[in-house]
Amino acid sequence: MSSSKPIFLKVVLLGDGGVGKSSLMQRFVSNKFDSAPFHTIGVEFLNKDIEVDHEKYTLQIWDTAGQERFKSLRTPFYRGSDCCLLTFALDDEQSFRNLAIWKKEFLYYADIADSDNFPFVVLGNKVDVDHQVEVNTVKEWCEANGHMPYFETSAKDAINVDLAFISAIKRVAALNRRGESRIPRTNDETVNLYTVPSEDKAPCNC
Repeated sequence: MSSSKPIFLKVVLLGDGGVGKSSLMQRFVSNKFDSAPFHTIGVEFLNKDIEVDHEKYTLQIWDTAGQERFKSLRTPFYRGSDCCLLTFALDDEQSFRNLAIWKKEFLYYADIADSDNFPFVVLGNKVDVDHQVEVNTVKEWCEANGHMPYFETSAKDAINVDLAFISAIKRVAALNRRGESRIPRTNDETVNLYTVPSEDKAPCNC
């Protein structure tokens, strides 16, 4: 039986600018795709209610700007995340190489206590275009970085987008069952979007 109140999960999309993070979020939340290119400035978020394995969830999905000049705006919002979707574009090899930098930045600013068990999921977006990144190369990297699940997606053609997000939810739930993730919040706990946590750490050379 599902609980009376949905479990609140904060999900963050990370990756270089232009890899399609905003399009993936829009496709998952509203099943829409905007063919006009645009870039996120700072951060934006959308909510989605979903039921997975007879449990209700409210996802707060954060899309963060991939450009370095927006780093000071995006990093305070990493804290409190339940899952992180590391995203690259299959037609952009450099965006794949930069995943290690994004992972390091996230772990530092999100202040993750147990980085070995944090639920990352890797998305290779734009599967509908010519590839510059081999699938075996990505899978080897995922295995070497904590056995991360990997999905090749297309926001444009709605390929594997729902599957990727649902996999992220299931990974969080599995860690919670094993006691390796923090206790999930219910959606009656207010998230103050107007108070940005202070960055009380020294600068990260990520």
